[in-house]
Amino acid sequence: MSYVLITGGSGGMGFEMARAFAQRKHPLIISGSREGRLSAAKALLEKEFGRTVETVAQDLSQPGGAEALHDKVAQAGIEVEILVNNAGMGLLAASEEIDFKADEALMRLNMIALVELCKLYLPEMYRRGHGKILNVASVAAFQPGPYNATYFASKAFVLSYSRAIRHEAKDRGVQVCTLCPGTTRTDFFEKEGMEVPPMADSPERVAQFAYRHLMRNQTVMVPGLMNRLSLLIPTGARIGLSAMMKDLKK
Repeated sequence: MSYVLITGGSGGMGFEMARAFAQRKHPLIISGSREGRLSAAKALLEKEFGRTVETVAQDLSQPGGAEALHDKVAQAGIEVEILVNNAGMGLLAASEEIDFKADEALMRLNMIALVELCKLYLPEMYRRGHGKILNVASVAAFQPGPYNATYFASKAFVLSYSRAIRHEAKDRGVQVCTLCPGTTRTDFFEKEGMEVPPMADSPERVAQFAYRHLMRNQTVMVPGLMNRLSLLIPTGARIGLSAMMKDLKK
């Protein structure tokens, strides 16, 4: 049986992604770094959809985390047909105020783990001649982000990397797509001690949009008309607007 593997699937947009796939009866395996949250997400999904959801607890921000996740999934005899690289984190502060270890964990989670999982699953998909990968970037990928510099840069990497491997994979039956949501109501803001911006989109709406456009094999998906229109604003102006995010700190 072929499964959908969703990283960061225990909450926020990852959980809503899981719901979107479960609504269409896809077998699911979700991963996250906290066992308790995974168990709670599993219970909610199974109650709502009446289908067994598999879970794997794994911290992808640690060295070797992606390979460990892949090995655990393989040992369970699960074949991954669709990989959703959703796990990610952000850090909001001036660059010199952010401890390097925290920045390193962000880069490992947002970039290194994503690349490693792609490298682990692409050969398997190539051998079968089919499969899909959805890498979650952000509208932040299209510009630098003062006071959120490493996060914005990491999402630019995700977008560039994803578009490159999409080109490599297109003639081998595998689709690689990139989701670039705008500000979304997730626990990122709570973790950073911020107020949720009033224009933030709902994770459910973003997840449903992502599912539809993944199935249509869209190269880059930007949910929300305002997000798409914002990309027409000159980059310099968008850099200034992104710097204002720090003012949302409580």
